[in-house]
Amino acid sequence: MEAVPARARAYVACVALPAGCCLWPLPGTHTRWWALALLAALYAACEHVVRRRAGGTFYPVLLAGAFLLPPPAAALVPLPAALLPPAGPREAPVRRVWRTAEQVLAVWAAARVHWALGGRDAVVAPAFPYVLVPAGAAVLAFCLVLAALDGGILVLAVGVPARRAWRGLLSRSLAPVAVHGLAGLMMAVLWRSPYGPVSALLVLLPMCVSCWVFAQYHRERAAHQATIRALVQAVDIKDGYTRGHSERVGHASVLIARELGMDGERVEVLRFAGILHDVGKLGVPTRLLRKNGPLTPEERRIIELHPEYGHEMVRGISFLGEARAAILHHHERLDGSGYPYGLVGTQIPECARIVAVADVFDAMTSTRSYSRARPVETALAELERCAGTQFDPRVVTALTRALDRYGWHPAVTADEPPGAVPAARADTSTTGAPR
Repeated sequence: MEAVPARARAYVACVALPAGCCLWPLPGTHTRWWALALLAALYAACEHVVRRRAGGTFYPVLLAGAFLLPPPAAALVPLPAALLPPAGPREAPVRRVWRTAEQVLAVWAAARVHWALGGRDAVVAPAFPYVLVPAGAAVLAFCLVLAALDGGILVLAVGVPARRAWRGLLSRSLAPVAVHGLAGLMMAVLWRSPYGPVSALLVLLPMCVSCWVFAQYHRERAAHQATIRALVQAVDIKDGYTRGHSERVGHASVLIARELGMDGERVEVLRFAGILHDVGKLGVPTRLLRKNGPLTPEERRIIELHPEYGHEMVRGISFLGEARAAILHHHERLDGSGYPYGLVGTQIPECARIVAVADVFDAMTSTRSYSRARPVETALAELERCAGTQFDPRVVTALTRALDRYGWHPAVTADEPPGAVPAARADTSTTGAPR
């Protein structure tokens, strides 16, 4: 288990102290203790189940407590969850104290804002949309406290620079917490309605299901990313000459796809296609990839099999979709002089035409062991010269427009010593790009 730095422990103690102060007025607070106990037990159960099945934190019950209870009582709702054994891997006590203290402060702030704006009366006699005003302000206060405290722990425990620690924390959390806040408001309104607390519990069922589905989606996406990373790392290890090239081709493919107006799903597929376009090199003998001197015709034919090798390797990976066609055909040319099948014009899949342009553009604008990087303008001029014969003119134009808007910053990819000039790279296409 990774040790928590001393400065982070001190920060946690400084957060826990005011969290304890939030509970201090509790003995003199007029509240329905049975409601507090039920909400605390419900939150503990939800937190345990959600962390074990889906991961993350389940906020609707916390926010319902902020809408139903006085601030000191609402701040007590997260505490019982901290007493339960962890649902996942064993967690350091200081981390559990941190998470609980953070939630106590956030719930207390939300309840304080909600009650100050008359939210208690709004929940008893809801008048939409006016009931949303104090609830929305409470959710904003909740997010502000979480973002402020999370930024501090990022600086002290993780070592993130202070100028970047808080960047995006509030904006990323506001939308999902707002959804949880709406569920919490529905719970509070039903709780105080003639139907009672039992009806309020029905709100949790669809929320739990949606959290589980969302978590499954993120797990599947994480598995996809891990698959991609493993394949790219394998290529980089085998052919260190092009290290970093795959990621940049993926980035350039995304720029082109967005400029062409493709939807988000296809843009993601194009990113996969760009990153994995050279995965077939895993099937090419290393001695050929690193050979110094000219290639024989037989050796050239072997290297030109790498698109087919790549396609075979990823054929069973269903989430890649049309990226598999891009891996197979990214060395085809519009005039039919490419490989492996000599396809002509629109016979070449659109995704392959995009990756072909991105591949050659990055090759020309990256410093290699045998040549210096060309300026972006020179590379674009070369692509435009070959548009219509080797490249799709529409794709070249889209890349030009995208670079005018976003720019390009290529990096050195060669890891080989100067003077080592592998013939496989020295053999170039019309544009001077490695084929």
